[in-house]
Amino acid sequence: MELGDIANQGAAALGKPLDGVRILALEQMQSLPWATQLLGRLGAEVVKVEHPKGGDSGRGSLPAMTDPDGRSVGATFLRNNLSKRSICVDLKHPEGRQLILDLAPHFDVVCENFKAGTLDRLGLGWDDIHEVAPRSIYLSVSGFGASGSPYDRWPAYAPIAEAMSGIYEFKRQGDDPPLVAPMGGLGDIGSGLFAVIGVLAALRHREATGRGQRVDIAMLDALVAICDIVPNFWSMGLRNGDLGPLIMHGFRASDGWFIIQVGRENQFAKLVEAIGHPEWVTDPRFAERQGWLDHLDTVLRPAIEGWASTRTKVQACDDLAVIGVAAGPCYSDEEVVTDEHVAARNMLVEVPRTDGVAQPVLVPGNPVKLSDVSEGPEHRVPWLGEHTSSVIAAELGYDDDRIAALRDSGAIA
Repeated sequence: MELGDIANQGAAALGKPLDGVRILALEQMQSLPWATQLLGRLGAEVVKVEHPKGGDSGRGSLPAMTDPDGRSVGATFLRNNLSKRSICVDLKHPEGRQLILDLAPHFDVVCENFKAGTLDRLGLGWDDIHEVAPRSIYLSVSGFGASGSPYDRWPAYAPIAEAMSGIYEFKRQGDDPPLVAPMGGLGDIGSGLFAVIGVLAALRHREATGRGQRVDIAMLDALVAICDIVPNFWSMGLRNGDLGPLIMHGFRASDGWFIIQVGRENQFAKLVEAIGHPEWVTDPRFAERQGWLDHLDTVLRPAIEGWASTRTKVQACDDLAVIGVAAGPCYSDEEVVTDEHVAARNMLVEVPRTDGVAQPVLVPGNPVKLSDVSEGPEHRVPWLGEHTSSVIAAELGYDDDRIAALRDSGAIA
């Protein structure tokens, strides 16, 4: 899907569910920027607040492209900030702090993802914003929440919370080191999803009460919820990554790997019949589910991989799907990018580069499909501080001289 395209064009006249919702985002990196981008895709207007020197730290990530002024714009920033406006405000400057307090009542949501307590110390915490903007929702996303975690002193990126959720140790094999970030920014995007849910709930609650409230999202909380099998299985007697007696493993086909999941006797019967061994349904070795694992590598795997050796990974999955056995191919990056499903669902947005490279930057599209809501058009990410003057003039009525004075003082850039 190209950047300016509109999918589900017939619904465009119906508007979007968050039309009119305004968000002031003191954000950086991915967890909160991902959340506000999704809210923006659902119709919200997002004004992003960045530090005058370098802006959102996601701009400094690699790989990167250069903007029209020759500044680096990193991949983390590029995939989380479509259709936003950027203003540069120094939150530590007294006039910069006051500017945020003056802007807050103009927005439905004020949000931040700094280390817990940082904005309180700057005079821009929940109490400060609630005093001047009692109807505004205040969203905080941090590593460990705002209620006094023993880990408050720790900075946290996604892999830190992922490790602390138990899932790395759960999946670690033998003496191998943990496999870090096996799913990209799972901690960031998981936290972002819960942040979106919290904001939507708080907005709905405000309709009933007239009051704004704080939405407090801890990345570690989000990961404990997402990696629910870790504490749940522990409580039911499974330890050290034991998933119980089921086949949930990878097998080799002629062109790569595919995954099979079998957890019921009727599924096992279908699988062994498909691979040419219907007699295994009554084989005493497989009378109990544990037998599937006990004989996986010595009996089942050779048979499954022998059957799959004459098939591609997609053909193997197709054949298993016909009989109701769940299987999926392990796709490479290029296979994901060129996948027919991904294209049909508009799950990649092409963002043209500004530095002469022909290949567009690919950003995931909106996974929330609504029958009466169009997707797009998307707009490129903002250049650093691109909208500072226009936003301050429109929201606060400042004239050119007053804006110039703020810029001269270092409060804005």
